[in-house]
Amino acid sequence: MAEEKDKSTDAEQRLEEIEKTGSVLTKNPSGNLHCLSIIGQIEGHYILGEGQKATKYEHVIPLLMAIEESEEIEGLLVVLNTMGGDVEAGLAIAEMIASMSKPTVSLVLGGGHSIGVPLAVAAKRSFIVPSATMTIHPVRITGLVVGVPQTFKYFQSMQERIIKFIVSHSNADSSKIQELMMRPDELATDVGSIVDGEEAVRYGLIDGVGGLSDAIGALREMIKESEKK
Repeated sequence: MAEEKDKSTDAEQRLEEIEKTGSVLTKNPSGNLHCLSIIGQIEGHYILGEGQKATKYEHVIPLLMAIEESEEIEGLLVVLNTMGGDVEAGLAIAEMIASMSKPTVSLVLGGGHSIGVPLAVAAKRSFIVPSATMTIHPVRITGLVVGVPQTFKYFQSMQERIIKFIVSHSNADSSKIQELMMRPDELATDVGSIVDGEEAVRYGLIDGVGGLSDAIGALREMIKESEKK
């Protein structure tokens, strides 16, 4: 009875963790993995309206630090289905993932759009399912804008930072990324490109087409390799 109660309590704690943080720790003899989901919009300095799915960067950043410092967790799987969101917040999360010493793998399901692209390439290995898509476009300007050269220079600098991050953490070419960003004929009333899973791999953005088992398998292999060192 006591054992059944412990299992029930453990299951309840995991469910509560999923509801609060969109993440869960799985324990296995071949390695303990933490799964973090990044879904909806990346919420930054401004709170999104009710009814919108959001990933809050003030929750994710300390969680990533806790994962990095945990002796129990051996690898991180980042599952993405995001439409983008706050650029600086998304880039901050991507930098955190990229700077982790533990094995990390990303899996794009549904979509990894806009700032979701740097998040997808931030992991040491990346996968995308065939049906998923990624939208690549320039940094958009919304809200009140002061029409002076300094404003446009800031947005250009932000765009260059994003391109540099993508190129340095993937096999993509800088000129190809800029070409995809500036295509005028794929997005209605906008510029940019939508690429599917196979195209993302062909352009060097993502390492391979695959699903959950592929991502977990790659992560476990990385854990084994790290243990040999």
